[in-house]
Amino acid sequence: MATLEKIRAIVAEQALLDPADLSDEATLDDLGIDSLGIVEIIYAIEEEFFISVPFNANQPEASDFDISSLSAIAAAVDRLVTDQTSA
Repeated sequence: MATLEKIRAIVAEQALLDPADLSDEATLDDLGIDSLGIVEIIYAIEEEFFISVPFNANQPEASDFDISSLSAIAAAVDRLVTDQTSA
């Protein structure tokens, strides 16, 4: 399963939606996901991909981890996987 599909499944579970209903450019805000939901998504991503996500829920705009859309999240995860496996 591709990264974007896994992200879609994680986010859909949190938003209680069908993964097929989520567009690649959907934002977490569009999907009605609050800050607690974002934290839960980050934890699920860390568990699914065996990575550590540099994300501060208190200052999400200060994070290097882009959560602006599902495709942005997938791209950020791919970068972290590459960076953390080559380190």
